[in-house]
Amino acid sequence: MSGWTPEFEADFTLLLKDWLKQQGRTQADLRRNLRAVSTRMPALLEVLEREHNMRGLAGLADRLCSVEAEWHGQPSSEPAGVATADEDPFGQLDLLLQEIRDDCTD
Repeated sequence: MSGWTPEFEADFTLLLKDWLKQQGRTQADLRRNLRAVSTRMPALLEVLEREHNMRGLAGLADRLCSVEAEWHGQPSSEPAGVATADEDPFGQLDLLLQEIRDDCTD
């Protein structure tokens, strides 16, 4: 697993800003979902870096997929990565893989 380096953080910041713009969302929207202390990018990145350190890149992607799902009206009552008994445990992974495929074909 690659670490959270300054280069990764710089690239990830650009990705986050582009993602927010494409979603029509603001850093304030992301702050609410992440429960960060501030809308400023360093505070948002702090929460996401903690997620990355605890669960790796897959956990980070899972967290952002959960945020996006909530924005599209599919709130999750379970913490990211926790499947309920009647839920497909690989649903988030399938969603992430489909988004990666869609991005690669664009």
